Amino acid sequence: MNLNKKLCEIQSSLVANKEAYNSFANFKYRSCESILESLKPYLKKYQVIINLSDDIVLIGDRYYIKSTASITDGEDTIESVAFAREELTKKGMDGSQVTGASSSYARKYALCGLFAIDDNKDADSMDNRVKEIPICSDDKFQENIIKWRKLITEFKGDKRQKAESIIAGLSNRTKFTEKQKKTIISYAQEDIK
Repeated sequence: MNLNKKLCEIQSSLVANKEAYNSFANFKYRSCESILESLKPYLKKYQVIINLSDDIVLIGDRYYIKSTASITDGEDTIESVAFAREELTKKGMDGSQVTGASSSYARKYALCGLFAIDDNKDADSMDNRVKEIPICSDDKFQENIIKWRKLITEFKGDKRQKAESIIAGLSNRTKFTEKQKKTIISYAQEDIK
């Protein structure tokens, strides 16, 4: 069996589940490591080797990690390339950690390209129901109104626009009653120092 056929067999049967969880953004994802773990049985079965390599390239005025994922059977090689831009700075990370994170990200997408791993779900597999947004309770409103009032009254620009942006910014999480909206907007007319 030639390398193209081996790769086709792997692509059509590989399942790389999203097992890692980002609790901050509330989503599951797959990592480079989990993809490699999923591939190990296929490497032995089809007698192929995966290689991953990185280069740092300058494109314009930014540095990118160029990751190459390749599969070889010793005779032929097929490869896929992906890029990830290094952030100039990343809070809580030193330079080597920023480079490492970019490398891991680029390698993951190079592997996804090589093994035809789709990182998205199709619309039929998602929960497309409209989620009911709860009405802001009086307790929750009272708990936050002082903070919102301060944001509005200390704002240097258009205070009414700031009040409306608070209402709009929270609209995907809570519904305000008309009375609550009027209260928030009324703070745009105050001038508290």
